[in-house]
Amino acid sequence: MTKAKSAFTAKWVDAVQATDKRQEIPDPSLKGFYLIVQPLPGGAKSWAVRYKGHPKFTIGSFGAWKLADARKEAGRVMRAYDEGRDPRAEKQEANSGENLVENVLDDFLKRHVKAKNKARTAYDVENTIKREIKPKWKGKRITAIRRRDVVNLLDDMVDRGVPTMAVRTYALLKKLFNWCVERGILEISPMGGLKAPATVAARDRVLSDTELRWAWQAADDIGWPFGPLFKMLMVTAQRKEEVAGAARPEFVLNVKEPTWLIPPARAKNGREHLVLVMPLVVGLIEALPVIDESDLLFTTNGKTTVGGFSKAKERLDAAMLRIGRKEAEERGDDPDEVTIEPWVLHDFRRTAASGMAALGVQPHVIEAVLNHKSGTIKGVAAVYNRHDYYEEKRAALVLWERRVKAIIAAKPRSNAVAFEGSGRKKGVENKA
Repeated sequence: MTKAKSAFTAKWVDAVQATDKRQEIPDPSLKGFYLIVQPLPGGAKSWAVRYKGHPKFTIGSFGAWKLADARKEAGRVMRAYDEGRDPRAEKQEANSGENLVENVLDDFLKRHVKAKNKARTAYDVENTIKREIKPKWKGKRITAIRRRDVVNLLDDMVDRGVPTMAVRTYALLKKLFNWCVERGILEISPMGGLKAPATVAARDRVLSDTELRWAWQAADDIGWPFGPLFKMLMVTAQRKEEVAGAARPEFVLNVKEPTWLIPPARAKNGREHLVLVMPLVVGLIEALPVIDESDLLFTTNGKTTVGGFSKAKERLDAAMLRIGRKEAEERGDDPDEVTIEPWVLHDFRRTAASGMAALGVQPHVIEAVLNHKSGTIKGVAAVYNRHDYYEEKRAALVLWERRVKAIIAAKPRSNAVAFEGSGRKKGVENKA
């Protein structure tokens, strides 16, 4: 049987070979802490504790538990025995349904997030949990989540082209696991020493006219529910979460100037926001199906807003590329040379803002359209300025809708887009 002459090291443990007999190898540096090696052909390795005549306590597999973490867990088990507690019963409790990741997340939302944050912050956190964390970890025990699980989750987000969301999720997970430690659900957080998955740089990506036209056509290709949702993002210039969570009572459509009132609880800055609804958007909304008499615009079950934005965005990207390459082939160009630089859905909002600026809309009016908390009007003036720029916002969105209609109506071969209301043609660079 293999014996260790000094304290276990990860390299030494990794090199231990399985034989035709089961091996229990004690760690000389921590009495009672063992490496268990199963006989061939399996040869699986795991960690265990044998302490002061108590039954063997299995910590877990070598693959799931790093040596340092297994040592800490062994120490915790020994302390529990010394204090008269039963770590096996505690482990069984930890593996109960209450400690499923989805149940712990629900409790975290109720007792920490919603209790200690503004409604809008809680709404954003809940969306992140629902869309990014639960789908990956549902059904797992919170006690079984390891650093590798966290790294894989965050790396996947970075690879999908959403590093900002990855960084926000990293911060959220740190709070979650620290809360679990505080409440005794976990002894240690798997986030200890883990660095943020990305450095978030300020984005300046704006879609070209051609890309915007491809996106509109691609939205038609992918259809309901995300196709209309993406189109609404393009025209309204509002945030993804605000559009995705829109409900029919927020809209007044059967009037001369239709409006959409986003309530404070759903607005990122916590301020009620009035959006002037253009005819393109009215048409989109009126064409949406009503699911089980639900008030939600974008739902597939009548109870919750749609999820799965990442996959929907991938479908949109693929459809845009197909459209672009088909157009290149039709005009005799090499379709393989058509590429689209990475972009995110929030870039629809930046594209609209840049487009309005190009149309002569003043910066403070664009800020009002976007419902930014502060713009060019700051300080004491901002406190006393209660003018919501209704007429200016309406004029800006009228111009932007005209621009969008002109872009999506342009022929693929044409580099000139009719600029409605200008009385002339405006040359627009038409590159992918």
